[in-house]
Amino acid sequence: MIQPQEFEPGQMTAMDVLRLALTGKVYGAAIETPISAAPGLSKRTGNHVLLKREDLQPIFSFKLRGAYNKMAQLSPQQREKGVITASAGNHAQGVAYAAQELKMRAVIVMPATTPEIKIEGCRARGAEVILHGDSFSDAETHAYALQKELGLTFVHPFDDPLVLAGQGTVALELLRQVETGNGYTVFVPVGGGGLIAGVASVIKALRPDVKVVGVEPDDSDAMYQSLQADTRVRLDSVGIFVDGVAVKQVGAYTFDLTRRYVDDWVRVNTDQVCAAIKDVFDDTRAVMEPAGALAVAGLKKYAREHGLKDETLVALTCGANVNFDRLRHVSERAEIGEQREAILAVTIPERAGAFREFIEVIGARAVTEFNYRYAPRSEAQIFVGVQLASAGQRGELVDTLTARGYAVLDLTDDELAKVHVRHMVGGRAPEAEGERVYSFTFPERPGALLEFLTHLHGRWNISLFHYRNHGSAHGRVLAGIQVPEEDGADFATFLRGLGYPSDEMTQNPAYRLFLT
Repeated sequence: MIQPQEFEPGQMTAMDVLRLALTGKVYGAAIETPISAAPGLSKRTGNHVLLKREDLQPIFSFKLRGAYNKMAQLSPQQREKGVITASAGNHAQGVAYAAQELKMRAVIVMPATTPEIKIEGCRARGAEVILHGDSFSDAETHAYALQKELGLTFVHPFDDPLVLAGQGTVALELLRQVETGNGYTVFVPVGGGGLIAGVASVIKALRPDVKVVGVEPDDSDAMYQSLQADTRVRLDSVGIFVDGVAVKQVGAYTFDLTRRYVDDWVRVNTDQVCAAIKDVFDDTRAVMEPAGALAVAGLKKYAREHGLKDETLVALTCGANVNFDRLRHVSERAEIGEQREAILAVTIPERAGAFREFIEVIGARAVTEFNYRYAPRSEAQIFVGVQLASAGQRGELVDTLTARGYAVLDLTDDELAKVHVRHMVGGRAPEAEGERVYSFTFPERPGALLEFLTHLHGRWNISLFHYRNHGSAHGRVLAGIQVPEEDGADFATFLRGLGYPSDEMTQNPAYRLFLT
């Protein structure tokens, strides 16, 4: 039999992955996870929805399968020296757990931005944790340097035949558990591609009539973009919310297997992921991390866009290692993601009784948010959230308000409005001449905000600032800076050298309505 190390990227077939999955060592640590019915999701989508509960693994993530499978098959010499990996999340915990079970040394390099709960989770299992850099790329580079220096075996998070075959055992279980003679559709979350490469290969080797759909966030879609280009691409940046799949470049093995065995793709946004977290909670009372609910978000969108009815749809809930403080952000955005809340900017007369008249037009609909500040003008801008019974009611509400003479701007899909402006309504500053507004992203760690402000401080005045911690690895700041027109070129140079990603938001309608 061909040994895993003899495979080159591009040479593996579905049958090769199946053989490695069938002969794997996964169940020395991982468990066979159940299938859970999702009655609420089934009713809302008009399909038979099932959840493959990988969040119930001992480390609350499927990553244990691949890590243990790789490490259990190392040679005695490799085991004696130990392993090393780079990870900021579930793979790190999988390696730490497997090393504890196998009584091996494990060195795990994590970015300095990694939440303390994940660091302590690895240390509690005996792993040696080294914090290095601000990103996964920084940690990975350092891990490879240490591997050579210490003679350890690198356990890759996804781009390894034994790792992806270990993840493929999910499909072996699923095919036994979903009892239907007809084909059905399986939705798989995608980051670096280890899970979908293993799952799709095993499914196509055994049940080619079962459809496999990959799901990615629309701001971290390295696999989708690679498939479009027919070569692996490297993203300049990735989204910060669904951090479990925030990978800039997919693997060589995983890309080749995925492009051959995955049937279709769907991409979703942050609000849709938040809504999916709530959906899973409603049906199971389990709280998923964003990546853990990604496949559910994709299932809902795909079923809606393709008009699926009375079909069996299976979503892999791949992890539940959520930072508790992130749940406030999820709660805020879930109703918008389900299209059960409209966020509107409405112009009303600045006079007594105008609020009451506006609420009368809203009628029996529940108001979820109402922000206003007086200004000596003939008209007032209000920021209002309204609960909806269905997605179609948003357009009806806008039409109703417009027909009654109100100027309405729909901000439901405006990220700046939802992250920053809703918390700042009323902060007008007409005196802030030459104000330019930028959205910045910076690594979230102790002291990072001070460091950011120190870098930002220069010869230009900061006229607006909003920061709110969302429990993710990166902070998001909205900053207004007064820049005279003649300083435009110097300021552009300053931004390029600042070292933090930024996007200008000066023309954003929410900013112009509420903050100027």
